[in-house]
Amino acid sequence: MAVSEGAKLKESNMQFVVSKQNLQRELAYVQGVVEKKNTIPVLSNILIESVGENNIRLTGTDLDVTIRCDMDAEVSTAGSICVQARKLFEIARLLPDAPVTFKKESNDWVTVTCDKTKFKMVGVARDAFPEVPSSKSTPTKLSAEIIKSFIDKTIFAITQEESRYTLSGAKFIMDDTGAKMVTTDGHRLAYVERKGVSKDNSEAIDTLIPRKTLAELTKLTAGFEGEISLGLDNNHIFFDVGPRLLVSRMLYGQFPNYDMVMPKNNDKSVQFDCGQLNSAVRRVALMSDERSHAIRFHLEPNQLVISSQNAEEGEASETIQADYSGEETDIGFNAQYLLEFLNVIGEGAVAFEFKDGNSQAQLRPAEGGDYDYKYVVMPMRL
Repeated sequence: MAVSEGAKLKESNMQFVVSKQNLQRELAYVQGVVEKKNTIPVLSNILIESVGENNIRLTGTDLDVTIRCDMDAEVSTAGSICVQARKLFEIARLLPDAPVTFKKESNDWVTVTCDKTKFKMVGVARDAFPEVPSSKSTPTKLSAEIIKSFIDKTIFAITQEESRYTLSGAKFIMDDTGAKMVTTDGHRLAYVERKGVSKDNSEAIDTLIPRKTLAELTKLTAGFEGEISLGLDNNHIFFDVGPRLLVSRMLYGQFPNYDMVMPKNNDKSVQFDCGQLNSAVRRVALMSDERSHAIRFHLEPNQLVISSQNAEEGEASETIQADYSGEETDIGFNAQYLLEFLNVIGEGAVAFEFKDGNSQAQLRPAEGGDYDYKYVVMPMRL
């Protein structure tokens, strides 16, 4: 379809005014997904386009994760512009607290004016920017509080090894019984479930969500108290968070059978105060090996002795009183793995369940609550 010269001129002279605070806030979300070093130059840009007379839309993508934010604006001339994401964010942070005017020049340059400050930025043609996928499914709703809690309770157990593709995200399942999220790196596993949160007629979801997506979703849900709409197409999962949309490619592959990993016959159990155990492990870990972070749990009647030793630096131990009457047991752990879980729990009683020194141990909040939260850790050889 041919575009008239008048329409082209209008597009080239796009102009709008936004508040400095709103611009800075929304840019913080969008530029978070833009890669610093990108082999495709246009992906270091964000797309800014008008949506009616009172809105503009900011979009950033790395082709795997896309964030789109709508914000209030006074649009005097409709159109679209692409500019360097990080540079614009740096500018927005340092602008005075006054309205910010954007004007697109005929050669794709963009002028940004705020009070007595003026910047000219090199722009990129709109045609070069990738299209954002759109959801085909009926959206399922879940409260932002639940999604944020799921991510907080599991994201730390995702593998950092890029080669372990199917472990580099979270298994997310939502059906008519409720929702659950599972993560593992092969050495430990985090599992959280919330029953009875699905809405009637919701489409079931069973997918793998990448770590980066979860990290960006945490930012979007901070301070947002409404419901999030989740949708799917063949390759993407969509999260509508108020005026913001996050689109992510799903991971593909066989996630481990987490039911097999859950210990079934841990017949010994002891409870600790989370804060006390956290502090003790943190102190003793100071003398652990810097590579393995290995510490020893020695359980004996009425107490737990936590210890570590390092041939080059020394050793440490701390004793915690415990209501335990079983046989003496030694179990080795990576202190970092324990601390990451204890930091999430924060306070209250923690149940520590085990079978012997060679089998996986399970930790969970002793009180239970709305969430069924379990953390399984493989022992280390001492």
